[in-house]
Amino acid sequence: MHPNEGGGGVCRLTYPSSDGQITVAAGRIGLAVLKRPKPFDVKLHYFDQHRLPESIEKELGLIFHPSVEDMVKVCDVVTINAPLHPGTLDLFNDELIAKMKRGAYLVNTARGKICNPDAVVRALESGQLAGYAGDVWSPQPASKGHPWRTMPHHGMPPHISSTSLSAQSRYATGTREILECWFEGRPIRDEYLIVDGGKLAGAGAHSYTVNK
Repeated sequence: MHPNEGGGGVCRLTYPSSDGQITVAAGRIGLAVLKRPKPFDVKLHYFDQHRLPESIEKELGLIFHPSVEDMVKVCDVVTINAPLHPGTLDLFNDELIAKMKRGAYLVNTARGKICNPDAVVRALESGQLAGYAGDVWSPQPASKGHPWRTMPHHGMPPHISSTSLSAQSRYATGTREILECWFEGRPIRDEYLIVDGGKLAGAGAHSYTVNK
């Protein structure tokens, strides 16, 4: 699931069936999104490299899937909350989209390159996807002739979630803390770490993969 989706649906508030929605990745953002549709009795499925604690799964009624392929075939709405790395580059290509339920919606507010641009267009034109929504492009910024500008059944708002006052305040506070830790020789909190000593660390080790 993904931030802008929240559980209400991509283009409307009703679903063609009752099979619910899912999230690709259930980290900080993905988990926050999973919590939002809970009061509406939506069936919630998710996939992540790291399975959530059993207590959270029970609290939210989550159904875990061992692979993206296994997950996308059962739901009406798929939202993406994964970072971009070699394992997610072009993840939603022709092959994976073909495994989704026909007429499903795809929401990508993560990174544009997680979805293959031409595959998305073909799926919308054929009816395999009923709609696509996202605030990220591939490449970004997009050219005037980018196919996502003219494809059918799409919603592409600006990528402005980081410009809220609360988000800017968190960025400033976090940056200051990281710099103070660095200059004072104190360890940096795991949630702020991506790489340490040339290796993935903290949040980076949890979220990313690298080519060996």
